[in-house]
Amino acid sequence: MVAYSFRRRFVDPIRSGAKRQTIRAVGKRRHARPGETVQLYSGMRTKQCIKIGDARCIYVQPMWIGVRNDSFSLRDIVIDADAFARADGFTSISDMHAFWLREHGVGNFEMLLIKWEPL
Repeated sequence: MVAYSFRRRFVDPIRSGAKRQTIRAVGKRRHARPGETVQLYSGMRTKQCIKIGDARCIYVQPMWIGVRNDSFSLRDIVIDADAFARADGFTSISDMHAFWLREHGVGNFEMLLIKWEPL
């Protein structure tokens, strides 16, 4: 079973079913596979930790994100960019760009798109 931690801003969208996906870096840690249960938390490894819920992973796809000061690009995802950003808990692609620029800086990122069933 794989556990993912989210910022507080994503708790309500996850609980309501508006956010049913996450984008995570490809790295040493194993990510969820379709059919496995994922545990969703906020503030993991802190005193403020809360469990949002458990869900079944239904989809995993590699993708690339390109972040520049003035642009944000998604590769290997065939979808409307604003719809994709909203599905990930943002208000728009510009909101998603601002978050990524602030949290990760400029660069190209090899990521995994992980989707789950509603809680």
